[in-house]
Amino acid sequence: MAPALLTAVEAAGHVHLIVGSNPLANARCSRSLEVGAKPILVAPGDAQLHYSLVKRVEDGQVDWLKRDFQEEDLTTLGRAEVGRVVDTVFVTLGGKNRQSTHISSLCRRLRIPVNVADAPNLCTFTLLSTYTDGPLQIGVTTSGKGCKLSARIRREITAALPSNLGEAVGRLGNMRRRIWEEDHAVELSQDLEAEEEDSGQPASFNQLVTAESIEAARGRRMRWLAQICEYWPLRRLAAITDLDVDTLLRDYTRSSSSQGRDIVKNGIKHQGRILLVGSGPGHPDLLTCAAHKAIASADLVLADKLVPSPVLDLVPRRATVHIARKFPGNADKAQEELLELGLEGLKAGKVVVRIKQGDPYIYGRGGEEYHFFRSHGYIPLVLPGITSALSAPLFAAIPATHRGVADQVLICTGTGRKGAAPSPPEYIESRTTIFLMALHRLGSLVETLVADKAYPRDTPCAVLERASCPDQRVIRTTLEHVCIAVEEEGSRPPGLLVVGNACNVLSTFHQKWVVEEGFKGLDNIAVDGVLPSLGQSISL
Repeated sequence: MAPALLTAVEAAGHVHLIVGSNPLANARCSRSLEVGAKPILVAPGDAQLHYSLVKRVEDGQVDWLKRDFQEEDLTTLGRAEVGRVVDTVFVTLGGKNRQSTHISSLCRRLRIPVNVADAPNLCTFTLLSTYTDGPLQIGVTTSGKGCKLSARIRREITAALPSNLGEAVGRLGNMRRRIWEEDHAVELSQDLEAEEEDSGQPASFNQLVTAESIEAARGRRMRWLAQICEYWPLRRLAAITDLDVDTLLRDYTRSSSSQGRDIVKNGIKHQGRILLVGSGPGHPDLLTCAAHKAIASADLVLADKLVPSPVLDLVPRRATVHIARKFPGNADKAQEELLELGLEGLKAGKVVVRIKQGDPYIYGRGGEEYHFFRSHGYIPLVLPGITSALSAPLFAAIPATHRGVADQVLICTGTGRKGAAPSPPEYIESRTTIFLMALHRLGSLVETLVADKAYPRDTPCAVLERASCPDQRVIRTTLEHVCIAVEEEGSRPPGLLVVGNACNVLSTFHQKWVVEEGFKGLDNIAVDGVLPSLGQSISL
């Protein structure tokens, strides 16, 4: 059975035809009214209606046609602008009623969406179990297999959401609208200037703003907003205020006049401090105590976009958070922007915390950032983090070294300067090789390893993604099958590739590849504050 196409229908002003008089008819009428539709109830005059439905009829919210359903109802009771065809039909009579089958057939012929209670085979659409919080709506469907179960799943999902998330959605929507309006106003002003220049009276002198530059600016701001929505923790998004929106927009269009000022508190001028902090592989429990303290002290946080939400949840409310706007082709520019933001914060006397995924000095540009800030008079304090290069294999039950199997570990990158592919190392049977930032060019890497570096095709390997996070995934396979495995299973960044015989020390399999989902390796460290005994195992 193919999955259904889930959509959100703007139903304001639509005509919904409800056939039947049981309590479900009341629920269908209520839902139609909630979305701004006009419900018309078709049921015999002697039918027993739910008391609240009777009240809606008396109040004029629901029209009650006191008779049996007629075929022409479908094409005469609707809106004039759509030829009087009704927009949607709800049949509450049940699937065993012959009239339900008849109405369903008529609706399908007229291409009118129809829902028949307890008869998925007669429906062209099903209703979702919904949660509504202002503009935020979440729907769950089991495709007619169990409405009680879909309601349970919906409750479980929404219980995990922070409060006020709907208000945040509204504010971010207003923020998007403001960006569009401001960009549109710039376009109009440029059109006006062009007209004035054509008339011999230029509004600006020696200035050229092209359509391409306006379009690029709009694209940058929209990507910036998209990354806020994508990478800010939900709790932080839910707590956003109108003042926060104003501050974010103002920070984006900050002027150079705000630079060079120190924070003055109680008459004392404070000099800025910069900390380069490793966030570890992802799980917040794997932060060092020093890293945790640094984050708590921050006035300004500059974070890689792959730093997970649970770590960013630790950022104090007072702090401003900037997420690196890195996407293909923009990595260097985004890095420069983040450094300039950090320098501006330092000149303003702020405590600037640069959070880097893993360890700052393991392919994290930590040394470059240290050099940059030192060259401007600020000596960074660098705090180490647990690198995913070594922790991800551990969480996947892969010992990077193992007596008699692997006596050395080599950490490599799959992406060099300017995005170029560096040359991978030669094959050594007793070596475990770990490739970071390589999955986006996995095919060419594997081809080079096998064709040029003498790696056997049956060399064990593993793709490790989202290490230590709840959605951690491990794909165990060989070089021969790893590309097709990733292609079929999809990508879940950040991820890395481990190659070597160590991959099979603690795990064996006989398929082309196996996939292991989830991470619970830290759940049993303490139960009710008591550490497990030495004899108690901790499953990964």
